[in-house]
Amino acid sequence: MIRVGMADDEPLFSAGLAMLLGAQEDIEVAWRAADGAQALRLEADEPVDVLLLDVQMPVMDGLSATRSLVESGTRARIVILTTFDTDGYVLGAIEAGACGFLLKSTPPDELVAAIRTVHRGDSVVSPGPTRRLVTALRSGAPAPGSLPPAPAHSAGDGGPGVGEPGAGGPGAGGPGAGGQGAAAELADLTEREREVLVLISTGLTNQEICDRLWLSMATVKTHVSHLLSKTGSRDRVQLVLLALRSGLVGLDELLADAV
Repeated sequence: MIRVGMADDEPLFSAGLAMLLGAQEDIEVAWRAADGAQALRLEADEPVDVLLLDVQMPVMDGLSATRSLVESGTRARIVILTTFDTDGYVLGAIEAGACGFLLKSTPPDELVAAIRTVHRGDSVVSPGPTRRLVTALRSGAPAPGSLPPAPAHSAGDGGPGVGEPGAGGPGAGGPGAGGQGAAAELADLTEREREVLVLISTGLTNQEICDRLWLSMATVKTHVSHLLSKTGSRDRVQLVLLALRSGLVGLDELLADAV
Protein backbone atom coordinates (compact mmCIF):
# COMPACT_ATOMS: atom_id res chain seq x y z
CA MET A 1 0.00 0.00 0.00
CA ILE A 2 1.32 3.44 -0.96
CA ARG A 3 0.70 5.91 1.85
CA VAL A 4 0.20 9.45 0.56
CA GLY A 5 0.23 12.81 2.35
CA MET A 6 -1.21 15.93 0.71
CA ALA A 7 -0.76 19.66 1.29
CA ASP A 8 -2.94 22.13 -0.61
CA ASP A 9 -4.84 25.23 0.46
CA GLU A 10 -7.66 24.64 -2.06
CA PRO A 11 -10.18 22.47 -0.18
CA LEU A 12 -12.15 21.40 -3.26
CA PHE A 13 -9.06 20.31 -5.18
CA SER A 14 -7.64 18.56 -2.13
CA ALA A 15 -10.89 16.72 -1.40
CA GLY A 16 -11.33 15.68 -5.03
CA LEU A 17 -7.78 14.39 -5.29
CA ALA A 18 -8.13 12.51 -2.00
CA MET A 19 -11.27 10.79 -3.30
CA LEU A 20 -9.50 9.86 -6.55
CA LEU A 21 -6.49 8.40 -4.76
CA GLY A 22 -8.56 6.73 -2.06
CA ALA A 23 -10.45 4.81 -4.75
CA GLN A 24 -7.22 3.07 -5.82
CA GLU A 25 -6.61 -0.37 -4.37
CA ASP A 26 -2.91 0.29 -3.76
CA ILE A 27 -3.06 3.91 -2.49
CA GLU A 28 -4.11 5.26 0.89
CA VAL A 29 -4.38 8.97 1.75
CA ALA A 30 -2.95 9.13 5.27
CA TRP A 31 -3.53 12.84 5.87
CA ARG A 32 -4.24 16.23 4.29
CA ALA A 33 -2.65 19.55 5.24
CA ALA A 34 -3.62 23.12 4.38
CA ASP A 35 -0.07 24.48 4.20
CA GLY A 36 3.57 23.45 4.17
CA ALA A 37 4.14 23.97 7.87
CA GLN A 38 1.27 21.67 8.77
CA ALA A 39 2.59 19.11 6.30
CA LEU A 40 5.96 19.12 8.10
CA ARG A 41 4.27 18.44 11.43
CA LEU A 42 2.06 15.69 10.06
CA GLU A 43 4.93 14.01 8.20
CA ALA A 44 6.99 14.00 11.41
CA ASP A 45 4.16 12.35 13.34
CA GLU A 46 2.87 10.08 10.59
CA PRO A 47 5.46 9.44 7.85
CA VAL A 48 4.18 8.60 4.38
CA ASP A 49 5.66 7.17 1.19
CA VAL A 50 4.69 9.97 -1.19
CA LEU A 51 3.99 13.65 -0.49
CA LEU A 52 1.96 15.83 -2.85
CA LEU A 53 2.69 19.50 -2.20
CA ASP A 54 1.13 22.54 -3.82
CA VAL A 55 3.59 25.30 -4.74
CA GLN A 56 1.67 28.31 -3.49
CA MET A 57 0.34 27.91 0.05
CA PRO A 58 0.06 30.23 3.05
CA VAL A 59 2.43 30.03 6.04
CA MET A 60 4.95 27.87 4.13
CA ASP A 61 4.94 27.24 0.39
CA GLY A 62 5.60 23.89 -1.24
CA LEU A 63 9.19 24.59 -2.26
CA SER A 64 10.18 25.74 1.23
CA ALA A 65 8.44 22.72 2.72
CA THR A 66 10.29 20.45 0.31
CA ARG A 67 13.66 21.91 1.31
CA SER A 68 12.87 21.49 5.00
CA LEU A 69 11.67 17.93 4.52
CA VAL A 70 14.72 16.92 2.50
CA GLU A 71 17.08 18.54 5.00
CA SER A 72 15.34 16.71 7.84
CA GLY A 73 16.03 13.41 6.10
CA THR A 74 12.47 12.48 5.15
CA ARG A 75 12.15 9.22 3.26
CA ALA A 76 8.98 10.41 1.53
CA ARG A 77 9.09 10.95 -2.22
CA ILE A 78 7.90 14.50 -2.89
CA VAL A 79 5.84 15.56 -5.91
CA ILE A 80 5.11 19.25 -6.51
CA LEU A 81 1.69 20.06 -7.93
CA THR A 82 0.98 23.45 -9.44
CA THR A 83 -1.23 25.38 -11.80
CA PHE A 84 1.77 27.36 -13.03
CA ASP A 85 3.98 26.02 -15.82
CA THR A 86 6.98 28.30 -15.32
CA ASP A 87 10.74 27.84 -15.36
CA GLY A 88 11.15 29.17 -11.83
CA TYR A 89 8.80 26.66 -10.27
CA VAL A 90 10.20 23.71 -12.22
CA LEU A 91 13.82 24.51 -11.43
CA GLY A 92 12.96 25.51 -7.87
CA ALA A 93 11.21 22.20 -7.25
CA ILE A 94 14.15 20.23 -8.61
CA GLU A 95 16.63 22.29 -6.63
CA ALA A 96 14.59 21.78 -3.46
CA GLY A 97 14.77 18.01 -3.86
CA ALA A 98 11.37 17.05 -5.25
CA CYS A 99 11.01 13.79 -7.16
CA GLY A 100 8.32 15.05 -9.47
CA PHE A 101 6.67 18.14 -10.86
CA LEU A 102 3.13 17.86 -12.19
CA LEU A 103 0.55 20.36 -13.36
CA LYS A 104 -2.82 20.24 -11.64
CA SER A 105 -4.32 19.85 -15.11
CA THR A 106 -2.65 16.44 -15.42
CA PRO A 107 -5.29 13.81 -16.33
CA PRO A 108 -6.36 11.77 -13.27
CA ASP A 109 -5.08 8.45 -14.61
CA GLU A 110 -1.68 9.98 -15.39
CA LEU A 111 -1.45 11.52 -11.92
CA VAL A 112 -2.20 8.18 -10.28
CA ALA A 113 0.37 6.50 -12.52
CA ALA A 114 2.90 9.21 -11.59
CA ILE A 115 2.45 8.49 -7.89
CA ARG A 116 3.17 4.82 -8.51
CA THR A 117 6.18 5.73 -10.63
CA VAL A 118 7.63 8.01 -7.95
CA HIS A 119 7.00 5.39 -5.28
CA ARG A 120 9.04 2.91 -7.32
CA GLY A 121 12.00 5.29 -7.19
CA ASP A 122 11.73 7.04 -10.55
CA SER A 123 10.89 10.69 -11.23
CA VAL A 124 8.15 12.40 -13.18
CA VAL A 125 7.92 15.82 -14.79
CA SER A 126 4.96 16.96 -16.91
CA PRO A 127 5.79 17.42 -20.62
CA GLY A 128 5.34 21.20 -20.56
CA PRO A 129 7.67 21.76 -17.59
CA THR A 130 10.16 19.32 -19.10
CA ARG A 131 10.33 21.45 -22.24
CA ARG A 132 10.77 24.60 -20.15
CA LEU A 133 13.46 22.97 -18.05
CA VAL A 134 15.49 21.94 -21.08
CA THR A 135 14.97 25.34 -22.70
CA ALA A 136 16.18 27.12 -19.56
CA LEU A 137 19.29 24.97 -19.49
CA ARG A 138 19.93 25.68 -23.16
CA SER A 139 19.72 29.45 -22.68
CA GLY A 140 21.71 29.35 -19.46
CA ALA A 141 19.15 31.69 -17.91
CA PRO A 142 19.05 31.25 -14.11
CA ALA A 143 15.67 30.81 -12.55
CA PRO A 144 14.65 31.94 -9.06
CA GLY A 145 16.86 30.01 -6.66
CA SER A 146 19.32 29.39 -9.50
CA LEU A 147 20.72 26.01 -10.42
CA PRO A 148 22.88 24.17 -7.88
CA PRO A 149 26.36 22.90 -8.68
CA ALA A 150 27.03 19.38 -9.83
CA PRO A 151 26.47 16.83 -7.05
CA ALA A 152 29.53 15.92 -5.01
CA HIS A 153 31.19 12.69 -6.08
CA SER A 154 30.23 9.77 -3.93
CA ALA A 155 31.21 6.14 -4.27
CA GLY A 156 28.71 4.95 -1.74
CA ASP A 157 25.27 6.44 -1.54
CA GLY A 158 23.00 8.55 -3.65
CA GLY A 159 19.44 7.89 -2.85
CA PRO A 160 16.49 8.99 -4.89
CA GLY A 161 15.04 12.53 -5.13
CA VAL A 162 15.13 15.07 -7.92
CA GLY A 163 17.96 17.47 -8.58
CA GLU A 164 19.30 19.63 -11.29
CA PRO A 165 22.58 20.92 -12.58
CA GLY A 166 24.46 24.02 -11.87
CA ALA A 167 25.62 26.42 -14.53
CA GLY A 168 25.80 23.94 -17.33
CA GLY A 169 27.49 26.09 -19.96
CA PRO A 170 25.47 28.22 -22.32
CA GLY A 171 24.55 27.37 -25.85
CA ALA A 172 24.18 23.84 -27.11
CA GLY A 173 25.31 22.14 -23.90
CA GLY A 174 29.08 21.90 -24.21
CA PRO A 175 30.98 21.32 -21.00
CA GLY A 176 32.07 24.92 -20.28
CA ALA A 177 33.07 25.81 -16.73
CA GLY A 178 30.23 23.91 -15.08
CA GLY A 179 30.43 21.19 -17.71
CA GLN A 180 34.06 20.39 -16.86
CA GLY A 181 33.02 19.56 -13.32
CA ALA A 182 30.12 17.50 -14.63
CA ALA A 183 32.45 15.65 -17.01
CA ALA A 184 34.66 14.79 -14.04
CA GLU A 185 31.62 13.23 -12.37
CA LEU A 186 31.46 10.75 -15.26
CA ALA A 187 35.18 9.89 -15.20
CA ASP A 188 34.71 6.65 -13.26
CA LEU A 189 31.88 5.31 -15.41
CA THR A 190 32.41 2.26 -17.56
CA GLU A 191 31.55 2.36 -21.25
CA ARG A 192 28.40 0.35 -20.59
CA GLU A 193 27.34 2.71 -17.81
CA ARG A 194 27.82 5.66 -20.14
CA GLU A 195 25.71 3.90 -22.72
CA VAL A 196 22.96 3.30 -20.18
CA LEU A 197 23.18 6.94 -19.06
CA VAL A 198 22.65 8.13 -22.64
CA LEU A 199 19.56 5.94 -22.95
CA ILE A 200 18.21 7.17 -19.61
CA SER A 201 18.75 10.72 -20.83
CA THR A 202 16.64 10.09 -23.92
CA GLY A 203 13.76 9.01 -21.70
CA LEU A 204 13.95 5.23 -21.99
CA THR A 205 12.56 3.13 -19.15
CA ASN A 206 14.49 0.24 -17.65
CA GLN A 207 12.50 -2.21 -19.75
CA GLU A 208 13.21 -0.25 -22.93
CA ILE A 209 16.91 -0.20 -22.06
CA CYS A 210 16.75 -3.98 -21.57
CA ASP A 211 15.26 -4.37 -25.03
CA ARG A 212 17.69 -1.95 -26.66
CA LEU A 213 20.86 -3.44 -25.17
CA TRP A 214 19.69 -7.04 -24.83
CA LEU A 215 20.32 -7.01 -21.09
CA SER A 216 18.38 -8.53 -18.23
CA MET A 217 16.32 -6.27 -15.95
CA ALA A 218 18.59 -7.14 -13.02
CA THR A 219 21.64 -6.01 -15.02
CA VAL A 220 20.03 -2.73 -16.07
CA LYS A 221 18.96 -1.99 -12.50
CA THR A 222 22.52 -2.66 -11.37
CA HIS A 223 23.87 -0.22 -13.95
CA VAL A 224 21.37 2.44 -12.88
CA SER A 225 22.28 1.89 -9.22
CA HIS A 226 25.99 2.25 -10.05
CA LEU A 227 25.30 5.45 -12.00
CA LEU A 228 23.48 6.98 -9.04
CA SER A 229 26.18 5.92 -6.62
CA LYS A 230 29.21 6.91 -8.70
CA THR A 231 27.84 10.36 -9.59
CA GLY A 232 26.21 11.10 -6.24
CA SER A 233 22.93 11.70 -8.08
CA ARG A 234 19.63 11.38 -6.29
CA ASP A 235 17.59 10.00 -9.19
CA ARG A 236 17.19 9.68 -12.96
CA VAL A 237 16.34 13.35 -13.46
CA GLN A 238 19.59 14.40 -11.83
CA LEU A 239 21.43 11.86 -14.00
CA VAL A 240 19.89 13.40 -17.12
CA LEU A 241 20.92 16.90 -16.13
CA LEU A 242 24.42 15.70 -15.28
CA ALA A 243 24.65 14.14 -18.75
CA LEU A 244 23.56 17.47 -20.23
CA ARG A 245 26.17 19.47 -18.33
CA SER A 246 28.94 17.08 -19.28
CA GLY A 247 28.07 17.19 -22.97
CA LEU A 248 27.40 13.44 -23.05
CA VAL A 249 24.01 14.21 -24.59
CA GLY A 250 22.87 17.30 -26.48
CA LEU A 251 20.12 19.72 -25.51
CA ASP A 252 18.68 19.77 -29.02
CA GLU A 253 18.03 16.03 -28.86
CA LEU A 254 16.34 16.21 -25.46
CA LEU A 255 14.36 19.31 -26.36
CA ALA A 256 12.95 17.53 -29.39
CA ASP A 257 11.88 14.63 -27.18
CA ALA A 258 10.37 16.91 -24.52
CA VAL A 259 8.14 19.03 -26.75
